[in-house]
Amino acid sequence: MPISAPNRHTRASSQQPLRRVTVANRMVSRSSATKVSEVHMSDQEIRAALDHHWAASDVNDFEEEHKIYRDDAVLDYPQSGERIRGRRNIQSSRAAQPNQKRFAIRRITGAGDLWVTEYVLTYDGRPSYTVSIMEFLDAQVVRETQYFGDPFKPGASRARWVEQIN
Repeated sequence: MPISAPNRHTRASSQQPLRRVTVANRMVSRSSATKVSEVHMSDQEIRAALDHHWAASDVNDFEEEHKIYRDDAVLDYPQSGERIRGRRNIQSSRAAQPNQKRFAIRRITGAGDLWVTEYVLTYDGRPSYTVSIMEFLDAQVVRETQYFGDPFKPGASRARWVEQIN
């Protein structure tokens, strides 16, 4: 949740109020009593980070693409039963992909620590409709789950209720 009012969030009455400092354009909350640190980003900042991530993905800039992930991030591909642990392993697995790929973002939606991106991932000219669910912790992705769907022909039985989308 973004912090917008200077005195809005405080600890229990026996503890000190949270101090806020800006670090690299991100809000950091600290309590000297608990030594807890959290990085908060506004929804606009997360959206900008996602836009940057997907743009870097589209041009195969693997360093920029993976800056959004925590070092301990986990990536799941439920359809193949794969789990990849760690930002460097996620990055290496993608860099090893031999196919030519392109990303066409259809929609990004989310708030707080949960964001969903719908996009068309095209490998060697073949589209795959994809959903990426990203969970954020301390302003970086801690978990991502991706689902892939191949295109299919419209069903004739529902044709009278359907309009075509691109």
